[in-house]
Amino acid sequence: MEEDNLQARIDNVFARIDAACARVGRDPLSVQLVAVSKTFPPEVIDEARACGLSLFGENRVQEAVAKSQLCGSAEWHLIGPLQRNKIKHALPLFSCIHSLDNVKLIEQLAQACEESGARPDVLLEVNVAGEASKHGFNPKTVREGVEAAMAGGLRLVGLMTVPPWTPDPEGSRKYFRQLRELRDVLEQEYSISLPELSMGMSGDFEVAIEEGATFVRVGTALFGVRKAKKWAPQSTGLTTDEFSRSLDTDDFV
Repeated sequence: MEEDNLQARIDNVFARIDAACARVGRDPLSVQLVAVSKTFPPEVIDEARACGLSLFGENRVQEAVAKSQLCGSAEWHLIGPLQRNKIKHALPLFSCIHSLDNVKLIEQLAQACEESGARPDVLLEVNVAGEASKHGFNPKTVREGVEAAMAGGLRLVGLMTVPPWTPDPEGSRKYFRQLRELRDVLEQEYSISLPELSMGMSGDFEVAIEEGATFVRVGTALFGVRKAKKWAPQSTGLTTDEFSRSLDTDDFV
């Protein structure tokens, strides 16, 4: 496989998904590949689309909105934190939001959905390992998120987690298993269906699939190592650093 061949890398990732599913007797169609395109320019996304990818994950709302206007048709998922002042910009674009991490955000999102008529799928982010550096509900407070989402009429479809980094993919297994088991408990407690588990990235997505992942968020294994210089739309007239800072402002440039 040529390391700089996008099609070869995509084919390799799908082959690894198929193999992981085969090991545990799962249908490969039960796993959706979310191509993590953050920091990569629209032309890379269009090349990936030409190679057969259709679902892309972005971490920042403004970057995704800017890219989507320059790319061909694609489905977009928000996999990074959603700031409350970005909700109105996120709703028209994202079909799924993986990262609801607090009750106030859920309540404001529910209100915005009611006003706009938007109905994205949503997942609750769970900080299974309790890392201070990461967002998310903990396995106990996630019930507050479930109840807020249900009360707000959101399309709650599952849970997401990002485990602690480890060089050995097996080190992530217990966290993926804990998320799956937590999902099973919540389904019973609330008599709801939570079919989606968003877990696993380039270094550990095969283990995540073995533990029940339905969304795997893969970037580096598809697109290679991200460059130090991040993408910024030329139409903004901003430098890359200025565009990066603008991501945290209320209004778009």
